[in-house]
Amino acid sequence: MRIGILSYHFPPEPAFIPGSLAEELARRGHEVRVLTGFPDYPGGHIYPGWRQRWHHETRSERLTVRRVPRYAGGDGSVRSRMAGYLSFAGSASLVGRRFLAGVDALYVHQPPATAFAAAALLRLLGRVPTVLHVQDVWAEEEPAAGEQGRWKARVAGAMARTYRAADRVAVAAPSMRELVVAAGADPARVDVVLNWTDERIFQPARPSPAARRLVRRDDRCVVMHAGTIGARQGLETAVRAAVALDRTMDLVLVGSGEQERRVRGLAAELRADNVRFVERRSPLDMPELYAAADYQLVMLRDLPELRSTLPGKLQAALSCAAPVVVSAGGDAAELVERARAGLSCPPEDWATLADRFWLAATIPSGARAEMGRRGREAYLRQMSMPAGVDRIERLLYEAAAR
Repeated sequence: MRIGILSYHFPPEPAFIPGSLAEELARRGHEVRVLTGFPDYPGGHIYPGWRQRWHHETRSERLTVRRVPRYAGGDGSVRSRMAGYLSFAGSASLVGRRFLAGVDALYVHQPPATAFAAAALLRLLGRVPTVLHVQDVWAEEEPAAGEQGRWKARVAGAMARTYRAADRVAVAAPSMRELVVAAGADPARVDVVLNWTDERIFQPARPSPAARRLVRRDDRCVVMHAGTIGARQGLETAVRAAVALDRTMDLVLVGSGEQERRVRGLAAELRADNVRFVERRSPLDMPELYAAADYQLVMLRDLPELRSTLPGKLQAALSCAAPVVVSAGGDAAELVERARAGLSCPPEDWATLADRFWLAATIPSGARAEMGRRGREAYLRQMSMPAGVDRIERLLYEAAAR
C-alpha cells in the first residue's frame, strides 16, 4: 500500500512508536510518507544543527519524511503549547493535501498535540481511509480552569471530531477504549493496540560491575524507578514508603523532571538514607541497570485520566524480564496482575506501598526471576513490535477496504 503517517513528533525525537512503525511498514514493502514537524522535544527548542524551513524532505527506500515548521517556544506554558499545536495544524494543512495525495490509507499517531492537525487534514483529504492511534486523552496534572480550561475543551473537541471521522481507531490501553467511545467513536471500529518498546535496546541483560556499583550498596532489596520525576508519578509516596523500611530495602530514582527538587527535598526532610538519586542515563545503559536492581517501580497518581495509561517504562521493564512493583490504578496494575509479573497496590497510598516493598524484599530470588520471565512472555505475546505492527497493518488494510 501507499501509507501516509501524520505525527507531531518523529525521530530523532524520542517518538519511538511512529518512527519504528514507519521503518517496519517500509521494510514490509509499503511506500510510506511521513508528515511531521522539526525536532524540539522535550526542551521546546529546535535541535542544534536543524533549521526550520518549508522544503525539507529526507528519503530512503520506500520511506519519505517531510517536515513542516511549527512554533517552538520552549517555556512549557499553555499558550506556548497551543501555539505549537495550532501552527503545526496550519503547516500540515498547507503541505499535507499535496504530499499525502494518493495514499491508500493514513495512520495518525495522536497524542493531544496532533488533534488540530488531524482534524484539519481529514477535512482536506476527503474520504482518505484513516487509522487513528490514540495515545492519551487530553489531561492536565491539575484541574483545568480559566484559559487552560478553555484550551482543554478545544483540544478535546478536536480529538472527538477525529474519533468520529476515522475508519478505525486504535487505543494504547484497554480502558481508553471506553473514553473514545464516550467521545463519539463507533465501538465497532475501536481496537486495542498496545505500545511496544525499543527492542533493539530493551532486552534481558546481565548487570555489569559498573551498574552494580551505581545501583547497589549491599545485599538489600533494591527497587528502582527509572524515568521522569514529574507531577504524574507522585514519587513522594514512594519516598515515604521507603522511609518506613529504611533497614529492609533501598529506593533508587534514576532520572529527572520538574518535581525532582521537591522529591529530593522530602527525602532530605525525612532523612531517607535508603533513598538515592541517580542522574538521567542513556537508554543504552538501562537494561544493565534494570538487571542490577531487584524490581522496577511504576508510579502513577490517583487521577481518573491516568487509569487508562500504560507508562512506557512498564513495557521496557517487561521486555527486559524485570519484575515490577506498580503503584497505580486501572490498566497498569491490571496488566501486571494478570501476567503475574510483579506486585501492585492502589496509587498514592504510602502505607500499602510500604507493605508491598516489604513483601518484595521477602520474595526469594528464584521467584523474582520467575515473575520477570512471565512478564517478558506477556510482553512478547501482547506488546512486542511485531505484534503491534501486525495489528496496525491489519487495521490499515481494513480501513482501505472500506
